[in-house]
Amino acid sequence: MPRTKKPAKKKRSPAHLLPRARAVRGVGGARAKTLAIDVGGSHVKASVLDARGRMLHDRVRVDTPKRLAPRKLVSLIGELVTALPRFDRVSVGFPGVVRNGVVRTAPNLGTDRFHGFNLARALERRLGKPVRVENDADVQGLAVVKGKGVEMVITLGTGFGSSIFVDGHLGPHLELAHHAFRKDKTYEDELGEAARERDGNESWQKHVLEAIESLRNLTNFDHLYVGGGNARLLDAKLPRDVSIVSNTAGIIGGVRLWA
Repeated sequence: MPRTKKPAKKKRSPAHLLPRARAVRGVGGARAKTLAIDVGGSHVKASVLDARGRMLHDRVRVDTPKRLAPRKLVSLIGELVTALPRFDRVSVGFPGVVRNGVVRTAPNLGTDRFHGFNLARALERRLGKPVRVENDADVQGLAVVKGKGVEMVITLGTGFGSSIFVDGHLGPHLELAHHAFRKDKTYEDELGEAARERDGNESWQKHVLEAIESLRNLTNFDHLYVGGGNARLLDAKLPRDVSIVSNTAGIIGGVRLWA
């Protein structure tokens, strides 16, 4: 009797990072589409995700203006998303401390300008959809953690970001970027883009490895994920419990804000 061929398995999109992805409900139901925005010191990026975290459109992006004002950010996002498909809700990863949609700090954008600005409410008025805003490293973590033990995420880009999860639950945001790291310098002083340009890639990579061991001693993580735009520049051998993840995690994690 002739054998019947098994149907070929459907390949997962490389941008689809959510582990064991299930449809995330919330506003809009199981078929809700999420506009996910990643605000960075160098670029503002956006895409629309389905309920399983799959991108429905290539990311669009624009350079982050110098001395960006809060209202200008809202206008910039409003203009950026006109090229994207329709959406039911909005998630924003922001580079600073955010509480209930209100910005507390914005070290790489200007805390003096952003402190106290209700970014969630301003975007709701501009886009006409419900909005949730969290720290950008927290959003990246939501895309990549497996939900087992203590998992940490660091992001390497214009600045340095971090988040920590315990059994899949997001812990308090600690802004480790501005804590002492080596000598009289902070993590961001030694690991941000300005430091990489100043010290060269080789020295910068050594400092990243030092930081990983420092964070291991601090948190006893079970696994650490390295993301952000500069993670791709790491070619040093990493410990087995450290992984580099795609920079698209800053977008894809947005769907988890509505879980």
